[in-house]
Amino acid sequence: LSPYRHPVPLQDVTRAMHILRYNADNWNINPDRIGVMGFSAGGHLAATLSTHYDRGNTNAADPVERVSSRPDFTILVYPVVSMMAGTTHSGSCENLLGTTPPDELRHLLSNELHVTADTPPAFITHSTTDSAVPVANSRLLRDAMKANYVPVEYFELTSGDHGLGCGAGMEWATWQDECARWLKANHLAK
Repeated sequence: LSPYRHPVPLQDVTRAMHILRYNADNWNINPDRIGVMGFSAGGHLAATLSTHYDRGNTNAADPVERVSSRPDFTILVYPVVSMMAGTTHSGSCENLLGTTPPDELRHLLSNELHVTADTPPAFITHSTTDSAVPVANSRLLRDAMKANYVPVEYFELTSGDHGLGCGAGMEWATWQDECARWLKANHLAK
């Protein structure tokens, strides 16, 4: 994020996905099981890649750029999804877009507005008591995915503040167990 505002974070994660997929054989990675995961503002970046990926440029001089940056799945934990006023996390929005972003930019980076039938399947978790990022972010993305018939697992916790204990506690263990179950059920993990 700040001082590197949009589009730099998206360019970085897009390039990372290109590099992973391009080197999949060398690194013993299944190129059809590469996901993206993000928490909070990082969740926004992961959701942005999942809704704004490229298919690769077959004419690119750099062979890394010829492969797709589309994730095969997405995991979002208490994510910022929308940049729309009233839903977004204002600090994340300001860090990414500046203090007075134009409406067109808010719209472009409100990921719930860019879900298509080709958006990767997702596991999303959020707590209803999150006092930093409104749970509406996750619900909007879940609803957009369902409306476009994209597989989505939404696991809503009834307690736990933003961060869900950051690696400790019942909420943290619970969402991880559900995510592991989802990955196995969808043959995304062994």
